Amino acid sequence: MRVPSRSPGPQPGVTPPAPARRTPVPTRALRPAAPDLDAYREAVAELLVEVGALAGTAATAARQVLLDQRLHEPAIADVLDTTDQGVLGARETLLLELARHQPDDRTSAADLTALVRIYLLSRIDLVWWRDAPLLRTDEQVDTHPDLIDLEWLRRRGLLGFRYREQPAGALGRGVHAVRRRLRPEATPRTAGVPFRRTRREIVALLNDLAREFARSAPPGTPPLWVTSLAHSAEHQYRLRRLGYPAMLPSGHCLGWAVDLELAWYARFGARDVLAEILLARQAAGELNVIDEGPAWHVCLAPAAQARLRSAYEAEMGV
Repeated sequence: MRVPSRSPGPQPGVTPPAPARRTPVPTRALRPAAPDLDAYREAVAELLVEVGALAGTAATAARQVLLDQRLHEPAIADVLDTTDQGVLGARETLLLELARHQPDDRTSAADLTALVRIYLLSRIDLVWWRDAPLLRTDEQVDTHPDLIDLEWLRRRGLLGFRYREQPAGALGRGVHAVRRRLRPEATPRTAGVPFRRTRREIVALLNDLAREFARSAPPGTPPLWVTSLAHSAEHQYRLRRLGYPAMLPSGHCLGWAVDLELAWYARFGARDVLAEILLARQAAGELNVIDEGPAWHVCLAPAAQARLRSAYEAEMGV
């Protein structure tokens, strides 16, 4: 038997209350998965083969079509989208770099293929360190509390690697030129580091690489040689005005990248030894390595930061 309802039912002129809404349970935003850097490097390598086939001036339009297609493929787009520029910004920047490029054997980008390789692989640095503050001016490099002066450590014998400071003024450059003429192969052909400051973790990395290189290289091989450390965006613009393919932003301007001499070690039979060491570290996820010809660009991965900071403190007795 149906029980009659006690509700009086709808009343004329009375609006029934709206049903209570359930408060949505806040959900935690899912962190996007890290892009596959191995797939990115493989895709870039394939792209470079195609760029090399379109290196002529008459192939400008074909190169643009190629980049439009390739940069939007998932393996490459997933990495570029993680940078501030995104895919579209990277495309425009790369096309501008290709348009202004002047082939020069003295620079790291001797041809268009090298330029594309350097630009695209340097984006990995920005994926890793996109939250790191940019060193905009020379003064910031000289005064930043996270950077230390290597000269103090060198004089105390705490560095296992070598570098030469860029000479200041005409007199210093003249002395350097004379030494180069007298002993042309005694040191690498480099202008020297414009700033002798870097992060503590980078010091530990370079000391660690220097030890491994010394163990593996043939007897008589000179120690690891560093050609560039941290420097400012201001310095990057100076390099660009001189015609160098200095990318902006750069891992150097974030303090997490260095350049290491490789070509000079061929005369000691040690170039390939050092290359294998660096590539093995990259395969282990510790470094991003870019072949820039005579010198290789090396950027530290965030995953190795804590270990190397501890190593620095242990080595220096901090």
